Amino acid sequence: MTVNETTVERFSNRQKMALSVLACSVTAIVAAPLSGLLDLANMVMLFLLTVLLVAVSLGRNAAVLAAVLSVLLFDVFFVPPRFSLAVSNLQYLITFAVMLATALITGHLAASLKEQVRDAQSREQRTRALYEIAGKLAGALNLAQVAEIVEHFAASELRAESWLRFDEGIDAALAAPAWFDESLARRAHETRCSIAEPAGRDALYLPLTAPMRVRGILAVHFPGERQALAAANQTLLEALASLVAIAVERLHYVEVAQSSELKMATERLRSSILSALSHDLRTPLTVLVGLADSLFLVKPALPGPALDTAEALRDQAARLAGLVTNLLDMARLNAGSVSLRQEWQPIEEVIGSSLKLLGGALGQHRIHVDLPADLPLLRFDAVLIERVLCNLLENAAKYSPALTEIGIVVRPAGSQVEIAVCDRGPGFADAAGRQIFEMFVRGQPESDQPGTGLGLAICRAIVEAHGGAMRIDNRPDGGACVVFALPQGVPPVLEAELP
Repeated sequence: MTVNETTVERFSNRQKMALSVLACSVTAIVAAPLSGLLDLANMVMLFLLTVLLVAVSLGRNAAVLAAVLSVLLFDVFFVPPRFSLAVSNLQYLITFAVMLATALITGHLAASLKEQVRDAQSREQRTRALYEIAGKLAGALNLAQVAEIVEHFAASELRAESWLRFDEGIDAALAAPAWFDESLARRAHETRCSIAEPAGRDALYLPLTAPMRVRGILAVHFPGERQALAAANQTLLEALASLVAIAVERLHYVEVAQSSELKMATERLRSSILSALSHDLRTPLTVLVGLADSLFLVKPALPGPALDTAEALRDQAARLAGLVTNLLDMARLNAGSVSLRQEWQPIEEVIGSSLKLLGGALGQHRIHVDLPADLPLLRFDAVLIERVLCNLLENAAKYSPALTEIGIVVRPAGSQVEIAVCDRGPGFADAAGRQIFEMFVRGQPESDQPGTGLGLAICRAIVEAHGGAMRIDNRPDGGACVVFALPQGVPPVLEAELP
């Protein structure tokens, strides 16, 4: 009497009703020869068994039809007078009522149990499918593999088409399918809620909401007669979108970590090379500068052209020695091996010592220093901050026209004190200053002024070691300002001296 479940699922409601009628008819035909051998109560059991089997196999509606039809067949063929709906004994009405109620209740319970079993099996299947795709997504190496895994899952589990659009990582020029609606996808991305097409609900758009941010859109299309599955499987698709979002974010941070590790390895290698070259070149350069200076002490004195050559040799050797010193300092700062000797002291003393140290290097430029009278004491390493000021003043003098003014402005700014060195030169080509503080990057790449692009990198490393920051600004009336900030902190209280 039972029918294979996979076959039953393909039957329409009309076919199920016809099978229910057929089952009751077969039961009546089988029970007819037994009417003289069995009591009517046993006949009732046969019809109740048929109703139960119909409910289990064909569902609730077919079971209701089988219950009503069983009562009618039992009345017509087995209750006297036979082949008539008339009843000779009113007690049979109670039998019919109890039989109908029992059949309906039994059919309802059996159909409900079958639906619960089917739902449990469906949930188990979906849970297993999600578990399997979670394992596959965890092993995905790139976004293309993620898209391929999701496409296979949608086709095999839902018999649907899927389209993944990531915010980054895959060429955005890839053509979207014809059913993809850009406006709905954008709305789902902005609202972080799944959105179905208003007409037919044959496509569903789900945002890939990861812990940090939305990573893209998952669009699923149910073609043909399977449109209603978009609503029935929305929970499954939301779980799938969550798994895909986590996988995409994992790939993003793996890429970031690999990039950071590669950058750190590159910086360590570069610092090691710079340190090795600096140590190896320092001694011969020192000797070279000393030999060039000794040419001026030769007796009798060398001819004029030879002295000019010796002076040029000394200047270039001194410049190369300064470059090597900068390289070695940069390597030490990057390695973190420089220890700061910080003390509470006034910034104006370091500014004065820097101007005195440079002396004639500032040429014919006018120096203007703007210092407030109530500047607090700052805690810094005087030698290193003096190095920063000397580098900035040398750059200002190098790129400013003769007889122009170089300004040093000191101003409190919140919890910091900003020191700005301003000139009247051509300014910086990179106004945003993103690359200007990197090693071997110059503010004017095509400038004829000598330089290697290490000065600002060293300055930034020193300032950041003090807990400060640096930036550049182009002045609207021409020129540039390099500004570095040092934290104010809480200076110590100075006790007044007793008279």
